[in-house]
Amino acid sequence: MTKAMINTVTINKADIPSGGMKSYKQDDDSIILVTRDEDEFSAFDGKCPHAGADLGDGLRCGNRVICPWHHATFDSRDGTLLEPVATTGLTQYELTDEGDSLTVHTSARIDKTVANDKLADTHTMIVGGGGAGFMTANQLRRTGYAGKITIISADDKAPYNRPLLSKMFLTGDMDEQHLMLGGADWANKNNIDLRLKHTVSEILPNEHTILVKSEDGKHEEQTADFLVVATGAEPKIPPFKGSELNGVYTLRSVNDAKDIKAASRGKHVVIVGTGFIGMEVASSLMQVGEIASITVVGRSARVLSHIVSESISNAVIDLHKEKGVMFAFGADVDEIHEEGGNVSGVTLSDGTKIDTDMVILGTGVTPRTALLNEVNDPDGVQVNERLQLRDGVYALGDIAHATSQMGRMRIEHWRVALQHGMVTAAAILEEDNVNALEERIPFFWTAQYGNSLRYSGHATTHDKGVLFGIPSKFDCIEYYFDDEEENIRASAALSLGRDKELVAFSELLRRGHAPTRAQIKAGFDMIDQAHALSR
Repeated sequence: MTKAMINTVTINKADIPSGGMKSYKQDDDSIILVTRDEDEFSAFDGKCPHAGADLGDGLRCGNRVICPWHHATFDSRDGTLLEPVATTGLTQYELTDEGDSLTVHTSARIDKTVANDKLADTHTMIVGGGGAGFMTANQLRRTGYAGKITIISADDKAPYNRPLLSKMFLTGDMDEQHLMLGGADWANKNNIDLRLKHTVSEILPNEHTILVKSEDGKHEEQTADFLVVATGAEPKIPPFKGSELNGVYTLRSVNDAKDIKAASRGKHVVIVGTGFIGMEVASSLMQVGEIASITVVGRSARVLSHIVSESISNAVIDLHKEKGVMFAFGADVDEIHEEGGNVSGVTLSDGTKIDTDMVILGTGVTPRTALLNEVNDPDGVQVNERLQLRDGVYALGDIAHATSQMGRMRIEHWRVALQHGMVTAAAILEEDNVNALEERIPFFWTAQYGNSLRYSGHATTHDKGVLFGIPSKFDCIEYYFDDEEENIRASAALSLGRDKELVAFSELLRRGHAPTRAQIKAGFDMIDQAHALSR
C-alpha cells in the first residue's frame, strides 16, 4: 500500500539553534531538513541525493551541510552542491512563518533553474564518458553554459556510477538503470551530444583538435573552443603466463561485471589482488552465494595494505574468513593454467597450486595517458590549479597530476574525478564562486558485507596511527600521521562506524586545522572543534 504524500509540515522554531540544523522524518518516508541562521530558516529535502542518507545525521559547519555517509556537501542557505559525490544540489521548499513555528510546503518547491545563456557560441568537447567527463558536462549545464557540448566515449553506455559495480551491482541489489548518472536519457535532457562507441586516436592540444574513429570505421577531425580530456584508467594486466586465457576477468565496466556474475555461478574463483576491487568483489560474490569457493591471492600478509593499518587490515581479513573466503598471502601468481582453452588452476611463486575455474584480476589500474604522451610524465598529466594543460585545454580525473589540499598528486578516486569536473566547469565559465582544488581533500569508501570503511585525506604511511575503538567490532576511528612526532598534524583518518567524527576531521583538515598527535591522544573533541571553527 502506497503511503499518502505529506504536503505541509509544522516545525517549532525553538527546536533549531542558530547556526544549526535538524531533520524531521515523515510518515511517507520523506525527510525534511531545516537550517537556521539567526531568524533566517531554510527547508530542504533531507535525503542526500547521492544515496539517501539522512543529512540531519551529518554535520553542519558554517554554511556547509555534510552528508554522514559519503561527505557530499551542500550550502545550508540554498542547497547548492558544494562537494560531490552527489551530482546535484538539494530540493528547497517554501516556508511560511507562523510566529513561533514554521510551515514547510513540500509541494511548493523553489525553482533554482539557471538560464542557459553563457558562452552560447562556443563548443566544449569532452573525451571520456566517466565521472570526470560527466561532471564537467553536468555542471556546465547546471551553471548556465549555453554552448554545444559533445562527449566522445568508447563505451557503449551513457555515463554510469562505476564504484557501484563491485558493490551493489555485483550483488544484484542495484540494476543497470539505477547506475546511470543523471538518470535515464540524461544527455538528451541536457542537450548534450553523446557519441558512444567512438574512439579518439589522436589529440592535438595546441590546436584544440581530436581525431575520432566511429564504430563503422570512419575517421573525423573535430575542433572545439574548449577541449576536456578525461580518458580515465584501465586495468593493469600482470605479465604472468596465462593472463590472456578464457576465464580471466577484470572489472572496469558494466559489461565486465555482467560477465563476472554470469561466469562465477557454481565456480571456484581465484581473485588476484588485495586492494579495494579484489576485496569488494570477494564480498559481493560471497553475498550472492552462488559460487563454490573464493581464494584471494596477495603479495603481502595484509589486505588494503596501501591504505590501512595492520589492525584494520586484520579486522577485514577476519570478516572475510568468517564468510568463507580463503587467502594465499605472500606470493605472486607465477602462471595461470588452462585445460581445453579455459582456466584450470594457478601456480603461485612459492610453488602453491590452486585449482580454479576462473581468475579475477584486481591488480590496479593504469591511467590512459597515451593520447597526451607528448606532454606526459610518469606521474600523470601535469596541469595547473584549474586543471589546465593549455589555454582552453583541460586534463582531469585519473590521468591528472593535480593539486589538492594535500599537495600535488594523481588520485584514482571517484570523488576526486567529480571534484575535477566541478572545477573544470567553473574554469570554462570563468567563475570564481566554486572552491578551488587547494580547498578540497580526497575521500573514498568501500562497502563489504554491509560494513562501510571510509577514509579522508592522504597519508604516506599507515603504521604510525592513533586508534580509538575496536576494529574487530567495526566500531573505531584511526588517525594517520606521516611520522611519530607529537606535534605533527594528522594527514588522514579512517572510520568504521564513526562517521560524524570523520566528517568533523575532514572539515578541520580542509581548513588547515587538523589536530596534532598530542592533541588527539589528549582527547581532542573533533566535532566541537569543527563547529567552533565554522562559527
